[in-house]
Amino acid sequence: MGTAVEGGRSGPRYVQIADEIVRQIRAGVLKPGDMVPSESELVDRYGVSGGTIRKAMVEVRASGLVETRHGKGSIVK
Repeated sequence: MGTAVEGGRSGPRYVQIADEIVRQIRAGVLKPGDMVPSESELVDRYGVSGGTIRKAMVEVRASGLVETRHGKGSIVK
């Protein structure tokens, strides 16, 4: 089963997941230069579809905290 997102926030699941990834970056769990877990890892971790993860990553990229490179993945800035 998927991982619960901290704080029990309501709202779309992709927003909750995006908020959790941003929180991990701001807390230093994911540091500059670190790779964000792959889409498949996030699907397994949160128990959601790939589409939900892709929408979450659009939100994370919009925060300006990660850069996505085609074929490489997302890297914390």
